[in-house]
Amino acid sequence: MTGSPRTPRPRTRRAGVLRPVAGVVAGLAMVGAALTACGGGDSNEAGTKEFLIGFQGPLSGENQQLGINAYNGVLTAVDLANRTGGLPFTLRIVASDDQGVPEQGPTAAQKLIDNPDVVAVVGPVFSAPTKASEPLYSQTGLLSVSPSATAPVLTDLGFTSFYRVIAPDTVQGAGAAEYLAKVVKARRVYSLDDRSEYGTGLSGAVERGLKQAGVAYTHDGINPTKDYTSQATKIMADGADAVYYSGYYSDFALLTKALRSKGYDGAILSGDGSNDDQYIRQAGAANAEGTLITCPCSDANTDPAATGFVSEYKKVNSGLKPGTYSGEAYDATNAIISVLRKLGTGASRESVLADFGSVDLPGVTKRIRFERNGDVQGSTVYVYQVKDGQRVVLGPVSSLVKP
Repeated sequence: MTGSPRTPRPRTRRAGVLRPVAGVVAGLAMVGAALTACGGGDSNEAGTKEFLIGFQGPLSGENQQLGINAYNGVLTAVDLANRTGGLPFTLRIVASDDQGVPEQGPTAAQKLIDNPDVVAVVGPVFSAPTKASEPLYSQTGLLSVSPSATAPVLTDLGFTSFYRVIAPDTVQGAGAAEYLAKVVKARRVYSLDDRSEYGTGLSGAVERGLKQAGVAYTHDGINPTKDYTSQATKIMADGADAVYYSGYYSDFALLTKALRSKGYDGAILSGDGSNDDQYIRQAGAANAEGTLITCPCSDANTDPAATGFVSEYKKVNSGLKPGTYSGEAYDATNAIISVLRKLGTGASRESVLADFGSVDLPGVTKRIRFERNGDVQGSTVYVYQVKDGQRVVLGPVSSLVKP
């Protein structure tokens, strides 16, 4: 760590929730992670080469916590590398807020692209902004590594600079369907999505798995709304004994409240977009109790192999625990740093992108190695349940379905 004062991080604490400050909400902020002052991008005041790592994700909006979780993972990796990495350069983060919506994706991406000192990007975080942003990243040859965009189509669209360290929803959907069939023992599932790139990709994968397992289902989609009463009425009339919602936590919370108010007593499930404590806060602990969430991600806080990461994360982020996507963002950042370390001070966008496909390193969430299309190799789907107001990891689907 250098002896210079730390540049303020782009967030403040309010009502127990981390929120970005105005500079990040505006769309672009430079964040020093234990760095000396910036000296024009090529080097800092001490004469050390400096590289910028971009971050694109929702740092504002209804589902911002997932973006903040990821950003804090990036910050942890950069802070640790600058303090202990023995690097011949220093690192700085440039954050660009896309609010988690596709309309803001290209604008957020372009701000990072236009900064010539950004050599790689962690993000985008959500699938729809990723689909909207990646044509720009590919056109300019700027590497982007998503910690969390799971829509299966993203690695089938010909993007040339896109990688992700989380499994696509073909994996999560199959795991969720298996759990519904063999553990929940659902006879009929109401599969509801939010009509987003993420939601439709996940619901389609779940439904294919249900069909293969011989479980009947009803497909439906609903744009995010503030009142799910009529949707809950439709679900009750359908007679499904399980509901699987493919969308994000802010809407899953409202749907859960509506279902509980109608007296629905079937199983209520959602996917990784709902896997955050904000879901419990917004739904209310009593309503959320017993609900289930699938995720191709483990909980670092309960993983003995991740204790070092958890300790560093808390140190860098004022005692906060890692959240969903924190570990994945940490791994994505470390993968980029490993390439920069190899290339040294002569690294460029072109050389970083050219070398990234050969990354092979042990991560916090999994071993980070990639298929030719940019998908990470291997993954495990976990099931979480809300118990006594807390998200608890029940275990991987592969172990939960065993007799």
